[in-house]
Amino acid sequence: MAEAADFQGTPSPARRWLRRTGALLAGVPLLAGLAQLPAAAPAQAAGSNAVSVAIDSLSPTAPTDGDTLTVSGTVTNNSKQAVTDAHVDLRVGSPLSTRSAIDTAAQQPDELQSGLGTEIGGKYAEDFDSLAPGVAEHFSISVPVDKLDLGQDGVYPFGVSLSGRTTAQQWDQVLGVQQTFLPWQSSEADTKTRTTYLWPLISTVHMTAKTGAGELQTPVFLNDDLAKEISPGGRLAQMLALGKDLDVTWVIDPDLLASVDAMTRSYQIQGPGDTTTAGTHQAVAKQFLTDLQDAVADKEVVALPFADPDLASLAHTGTAVTGSLSHLKDATDVAATTVETVLHVTPNTDFAWPVNGAVDPSIIKVATSAGADKVIARSDSLQETGGLSYTPSAARPIGGGTTAVVADARLSTAFEGDLTTADSATLAVQRFLAQSLALNTQTDKQRSIVVAPQRMPSSSQAQAMATAITALQDSNWSQSQNLTAAAKDKPDPGAATKIPSSSAYPSSLRKQELPRTAFEQIARTQDKLDNFQVILSNQSRVVTPFGRAINREMSASWRGRGTDADSFRTGVESWLDDLIGEVKLIDKSETKLSGRSATIPVTVQNNLVQGVDHLVLRLTSTMPTRLEIGGKPYYEQPVAVSGGHSQSVKFSTSANANGRVEVTAQLYTQDGQEYGQPVRFDVKVTEVTPTVMLVIGGGVLLLVLAGFRMYTQRKRAAARQAAEGDGPAPAGEDTPGGPADEGPENTAGPGNPGTPGGRRPGESDARSGADDPEQPSDPTPDTAPESADPSGTGERVDR
Repeated sequence: MAEAADFQGTPSPARRWLRRTGALLAGVPLLAGLAQLPAAAPAQAAGSNAVSVAIDSLSPTAPTDGDTLTVSGTVTNNSKQAVTDAHVDLRVGSPLSTRSAIDTAAQQPDELQSGLGTEIGGKYAEDFDSLAPGVAEHFSISVPVDKLDLGQDGVYPFGVSLSGRTTAQQWDQVLGVQQTFLPWQSSEADTKTRTTYLWPLISTVHMTAKTGAGELQTPVFLNDDLAKEISPGGRLAQMLALGKDLDVTWVIDPDLLASVDAMTRSYQIQGPGDTTTAGTHQAVAKQFLTDLQDAVADKEVVALPFADPDLASLAHTGTAVTGSLSHLKDATDVAATTVETVLHVTPNTDFAWPVNGAVDPSIIKVATSAGADKVIARSDSLQETGGLSYTPSAARPIGGGTTAVVADARLSTAFEGDLTTADSATLAVQRFLAQSLALNTQTDKQRSIVVAPQRMPSSSQAQAMATAITALQDSNWSQSQNLTAAAKDKPDPGAATKIPSSSAYPSSLRKQELPRTAFEQIARTQDKLDNFQVILSNQSRVVTPFGRAINREMSASWRGRGTDADSFRTGVESWLDDLIGEVKLIDKSETKLSGRSATIPVTVQNNLVQGVDHLVLRLTSTMPTRLEIGGKPYYEQPVAVSGGHSQSVKFSTSANANGRVEVTAQLYTQDGQEYGQPVRFDVKVTEVTPTVMLVIGGGVLLLVLAGFRMYTQRKRAAARQAAEGDGPAPAGEDTPGGPADEGPENTAGPGNPGTPGGRRPGESDARSGADDPEQPSDPTPDTAPESADPSGTGERVDR
């Protein structure tokens, strides 16, 4: 029964007692072991990371003989108990022989168990009687470099430690430490590394496709963020201020220049809905461009394609959509012109820069399709496979006349992450310098090394970068070089030149790429633009802003911002649709035609500020057997309408039968593409019936007979008057047998002495045209016949 209870999940009382007894017996050895542990164990646990040490500054960052090293920072007691008899010491370890050793040491800079190195001691320490819980204390220690006992040139681990006592541990112990690196090159190196540092001046997309209706075409910005970036203290303003004093290669997105240049004049900021507000930072924009012109006057400037297109997205998803690569060519062509116009320098446009320098064969193919023959890659993408013991030069021939300029990954990523605190920035600078020196000591060969940092460094990252570059320029192991020289440097024969496969492309980067649907929308917008521009009298007013907007839709700055990218593309296409819709046909109601022929007017309205031309208006009858237009099933006429006007186009029609006929009016471009929406309306044809024709014919016959009767009566009256006169009728008068006597109606016979309607003797002979009877004609149609030529364009559009 007990076994059955166990199987059912409820142990019996006897089994529960046995389990408890076994557990107690098993715990006896464990308790005994705990009792034998040293008493310091709890205190050691309490003391781990009890105090945090931050190195806020280290100057000089790369000391040489005769220098005095000054280290300053803070120590903070993170425990709940006071630390007494505390002191801050400096420590120096054994030199690190490889770049990977530096990486390992940098992974846990505050690890207590790592090798702390030798304590300098003596007077080169700072004491604290007590550190209260949660309180930070500042320290600053200066020590002559010759007191550090540095030996051979190289990279030394350098640490700052805090030692002291706690209530639980009444002896000196290390309670906190911070480690960094001290690059030591005591004198000029026999062979210096030629280092190229790229200084990117790139931002996100700021301008929309919208412009004002006036001649100046006032641009509309998405927001006012660019003004914040270029204002004093802003990210781009700091990049400019820091970079002007550095020996770097400027890498600039021409879209940034175009956007700032647009801000120097009147511009608008997009608001909710269709509202806009006036931009007010013209002075800031002018000052930024002036300072930038001065900063790059004697420096190398590399211009990226306009708006910095995402080359990897183009390669992986864009090439599947027809026409995508043409946008890259367009962006490349306009880049040099933009830089020359704004900065008055001639840029280098031979370089392509994929995101993070990640490459594969398709990216290389796309990157070079627009004319660039040099691709900036990175060593964590194009990795070394030949077992070299040193880092080779950047330039690598990869076939087809293309050079891969491989940036060093360690140096290029040194300033990523959060560097807003002084200690994090200091650690980044020291690690960068350590890697640079370690690279130089690998071999006595002179090499060209390129550093390609993140595209849009933050202000704190830029400040750390500038500190490191300044130290590097003043160092004993490096000399500056521009990017073009680095690309032309002699390649290392042992360096890797094989481009990694597409499968090796990082999945984290692939997830951020523009999808195929984005390029399909771009292609659709371009098709609409192509169809629209052919009718414009001033195409540049539309083609230029929309062409640049399409370039911006492909920008690498959309990575990680998929929703914003979708919204921008939709906004561009919608605005283009609105402009296209400003040229349209006016709706018509039912038209009635009575008679065999009539003229139908169709009105084209142009609400654009510029004229449109090269349009054709086609009017089509759905039942040509009943209603023909211009003698055909359909008829076309050219259309040209001035800006802000409408134009009525007349079509001659002929009816063959009664009834209702649907007619379609459609605009076409001259190359046969439909333009806009068609307008359909009904034409009701009322043909003249036989009965009506008989009635009309009888009336006309009566009129003819009456006129003939009046004519004969006049003749007779004239003859009678001549007979009763004193002499013969004057020559030329109508007399019997005279020249006017052409029939019996002209002879007054005995049976016709004074017929009704005739002239009596003595009545005046009124033979003016007013008394002549009108000639019969066809009934007048509802729509008066008019010329088929287009009317004038003087009619204003009723807005």
